[in-house]
Amino acid sequence: MMASRSWPGALLLLPLAWALQAGATSGRWPAPTPPGEPPRLAPAVVDEVPPAPTLAREEALRASQAALGRVLGEHALLDRAGQPVRLADYHRGKPLLVSFVYTGCFQVCPSGTRALQAALQGLENVFDPGQYNVVSIGFNQPADSPQAMRAFAAQNRIVASNWDFLSPPPAAVEALLRDFGFSRLATPSGFDHVVGVTVVDAQGRIRAQVYGDRLGPAQVGEPLRQLLRGAPIDPESGWRDLLERVRIVCTVYDPETGRYRYAWGLILEIAGGLSFAVAMALFFAAEARKRRRGRLA
Repeated sequence: MMASRSWPGALLLLPLAWALQAGATSGRWPAPTPPGEPPRLAPAVVDEVPPAPTLAREEALRASQAALGRVLGEHALLDRAGQPVRLADYHRGKPLLVSFVYTGCFQVCPSGTRALQAALQGLENVFDPGQYNVVSIGFNQPADSPQAMRAFAAQNRIVASNWDFLSPPPAAVEALLRDFGFSRLATPSGFDHVVGVTVVDAQGRIRAQVYGDRLGPAQVGEPLRQLLRGAPIDPESGWRDLLERVRIVCTVYDPETGRYRYAWGLILEIAGGLSFAVAMALFFAAEARKRRRGRLA
């Protein structure tokens, strides 16, 4: 009688046993724990997070290099005071260094801006700030407004008289970036973009693309020196412009100090060559006078 009454209970327990066995097999339930061992818990199921989008580096580099030799178009912008300016106002008659930033960046753009500032300070004993200009352009519009660019300059302590911070109109951003060959990609954390400086000559032509967020004086100074050395001499300045050109030629980068210095050996060679040329000119002039006097006698 007791055995006959236990069959219904056993039948009720069979589905529960099958469910527990299926759960253990699928990994949703812990497997049976041997005596004397701690219970084994099933590993937690973690949803895979898709990787953040990144800029196509090779494509961005090709676009940047394709801009070399390009003459920049007329681009209207706003300065930190909100006043309208033109990009040509900064490269007309002198070289221009251009960097692109966005003010919401808390790492790459500020560190790259400060590195550029340090690099330019390493050029102070060679290039006068009045010989070239620098602009940083905010590409994330309308967030990079003149007020935001002014705050960005203040936060990074940029007070150089030849360095300005500009904001393009939102509708003009794409044309401006395309002209420079500048690429960027919006990501959940901000922007992935090309980091570096574009070197523009006095005619508004892109002459060099210098990449990196830790630029040194040599990286920025060499293309700048080539432009200043090859620029035509201003007839109004005369000898002063010529001497300034000679001074630029007679400088070399010293990696030990991180600065440019005068190459005194080269200076002595040039001085010796000039002295010899002047001496020979005086000698031939004196000989010419003697011949004239001899003919007259």
